[in-house]
Amino acid sequence: MTRFFFDTEFIDDGKTIDLISIGFVAEDGREYYAESQDCDLSRAGPWVKVNVLPHLVGPKLTRGQIAADLINFAGRDPEFWAWFASYDWVALCQLFGPMVDLPANWPMYCLDVRQLMHAAGDPEIIKPPKTHNALHDARWTRDVWRQLQGQSHA
Repeated sequence: MTRFFFDTEFIDDGKTIDLISIGFVAEDGREYYAESQDCDLSRAGPWVKVNVLPHLVGPKLTRGQIAADLINFAGRDPEFWAWFASYDWVALCQLFGPMVDLPANWPMYCLDVRQLMHAAGDPEIIKPPKTHNALHDARWTRDVWRQLQGQSHA
């Protein structure tokens, strides 16, 4: 099993979650970042326009290519962690269609670093990145997880 930390940026209208970008950091140091060319960025709300869109750096890939890349990147029996994971998990799962279509040997759940922090008594943690970039946020999520485990985050 390999542990993966990830983050997404997305457009949320209260009914749908449309993936803008996704960043993954493997426990072994490998990284993956992509932006969905299928996302209609004109639907972005004011917050996303100001805080997310200026920080997009490419590459832009189809949702199908991102899904295929992530299967290769994460392999079999991954463990997924995210920060306030609910919407990120849905955005990731929807790359494969309905949840029942997740890759074989992938869990149907994601672990949440924010919940881990709460269980630890809400200790002070390292500051998040100033920009909303999915890869930067995935690295920060890994670093917070390490901090909560008593490991170095350097």
